Amino acid sequence: MTSSSGSGDRILAIIDLFTEERPEWLPDEMMQALGYSRPTLYRYLKSLKNAGFLSSLPNQGFTLGPKVTELDFLMQRADLVVAKGQPALKDLARQFVCSAFITRWYNDKILCVASEVSTATPLSSYQRGRPMPLSRGAISRVIVANLTKNQRLNFISRHLEEARLAGWGSSFEEINNGLLKERRSGVAVAYGQVTAGVVGIAAPILTGKDAPIAALCVTVEQSLITDDLLGHIKISVAQHARTISISLECDRPALSLEHQSSAQKRTAYEKD
Repeated sequence: MTSSSGSGDRILAIIDLFTEERPEWLPDEMMQALGYSRPTLYRYLKSLKNAGFLSSLPNQGFTLGPKVTELDFLMQRADLVVAKGQPALKDLARQFVCSAFITRWYNDKILCVASEVSTATPLSSYQRGRPMPLSRGAISRVIVANLTKNQRLNFISRHLEEARLAGWGSSFEEINNGLLKERRSGVAVAYGQVTAGVVGIAAPILTGKDAPIAALCVTVEQSLITDDLLGHIKISVAQHARTISISLECDRPALSLEHQSSAQKRTAYEKD
């Protein structure tokens, strides 16, 4: 943590320490990880605990607190992507023996925010709120494919080895060309990249600027997949994702002239 970081950033850095692998931290461990002085750390911990973001018991470490659960409840009620996507999830689960998801992304992570399941034995690893790396699977590919050119190329550069291991391609150029192809088709397919024996089919949920704010995905047991079934799923997922994108755009209070012609923008955008 640099000295130029404000107190807000320093407090958020404490929250960011908590992961699936490390859900509990002792103050001394926090000081070592963040480089904060003891008085500074305890001042931040007191504020976070009083606000409900952290909890602790005597002689035990700190864990995330009840305020996080409250915020998750509020997000579910307020998230338009979830609200607009629920009919799509239900329809996809009705059409296919599958798990259907809506995922949001931030930084280099993706998280499931809503799902519907129509298989008795779901195999997917996408549990609500569980962060997954943005370098494996159909969801990741379709999000990265629809980033701006600079964002996409920067992502490939930073995650080149991970992308290679995930089967995205053997070289920078091959990976980029594959992503551009999926961007043009509007859908990505991945076999066993997140969960063995599972096929993922995903399409982007876009804003008026053609920026991916989320993705719609179906996962199906690989043994059930035929060429015909895969074709039907790809069409349905892509259509539902476009419908959600259009519905979100219509809910915007006012559209600038720049945002009204997303089809023209995408045509120009693809010339990279």
